[in-house]
Amino acid sequence: MRPATEAELAQIIRDATGPLVVRGGGTRTIGQCDGTVLHTGGLSGVELYEPGALTLVARAGTPLAEVEALLAKENQRLPFEVPDMRGLLGRRGESTLGGVVAANASGPRRVQVGACRDSMIGVRFVDGRGSVIKNGGRVMKNVTGYDLVKLLAGSWGTLGVITEVSFKLLPLPEAGATLILSGLSDAQAVAAMSAALGSPFEVSGAAHWPGQGTFLRIEGFSASVAYRADRLRAHLAAYGVAEVEPGTARWAAIRDVAPFHARTGDVWRLSVKPSDAPGLAARMGAEAVLYDWGGGLIWALVAPGNDLRARLGAFAGHASRVRGDAKGAFQPEPAGVAALTAGLRAQFDPRRILNTGLMGA
Repeated sequence: MRPATEAELAQIIRDATGPLVVRGGGTRTIGQCDGTVLHTGGLSGVELYEPGALTLVARAGTPLAEVEALLAKENQRLPFEVPDMRGLLGRRGESTLGGVVAANASGPRRVQVGACRDSMIGVRFVDGRGSVIKNGGRVMKNVTGYDLVKLLAGSWGTLGVITEVSFKLLPLPEAGATLILSGLSDAQAVAAMSAALGSPFEVSGAAHWPGQGTFLRIEGFSASVAYRADRLRAHLAAYGVAEVEPGTARWAAIRDVAPFHARTGDVWRLSVKPSDAPGLAARMGAEAVLYDWGGGLIWALVAPGNDLRARLGAFAGHASRVRGDAKGAFQPEPAGVAALTAGLRAQFDPRRILNTGLMGA
């Protein structure tokens, strides 16, 4: 099923007699659920773009590439640096804005500007009853009541089918530079990244690729980038002499987890306290790891069929299987959180027909 309008989508959901599997471009879906596939690609098109107000409103099925090309013409961008998961997951197709929001997809720049949800100012969606719900707006302003904008981001289609999203935008930076520290252990790298992120030099990316280096990104006006790169280099002298590389081209590989693209095995994504990251990585028995977000995000490549959560036991954070055949992609929720999740599902999808079972619901 591929509705072309929000009204048609609402009618399909009202008439549904069984589970529906919500699909955008299918480029970043993880986990498994069964049902009739409901494609959102027919809900496409930019509805409002005001470069002067740094505001974009588009339908959920709009291809991400189309939006990025439109913004680039005005030297603007989505702030949160959307990862392209096609290479990692072996997918084809076009990523859509709705899919980006449903996954709360956020790249290395999250350490500076926040996640996808933090750039959203409005959302429209159809819930499991077939009711159209709107929250937020088309301009940046304070709102009261439930913040459904942030609730829908990262819900993976389990609370409603997104039909329209509104974003605040940022200008493209004039220049960028990457500082590279070599030879650091994982613990040293996390310490260096923490020192950089805690500095006043506005670091927009902090990643550690074992065997390749520890990378720190600075962006902005050319003169400012040169000044801040030099000052940050001096600030990190205790961790070695940093090479300053003009440009930020290498960050696409970090954003898209390129080191794992051509390798077999399951891929896990762990969100943790940066200070805990080296110890957890040492216990994984992983074939390879990649640290992003200053150590707050760990990508791990492990042998197929291994449940990394069972191997690690309890820890402060959560782990999701991003690539692999086994079920149970998402971390089981603690009892209190699971009760809240169940309550939300009962409110927004009382028949449990939207992506049933995907997130333990």
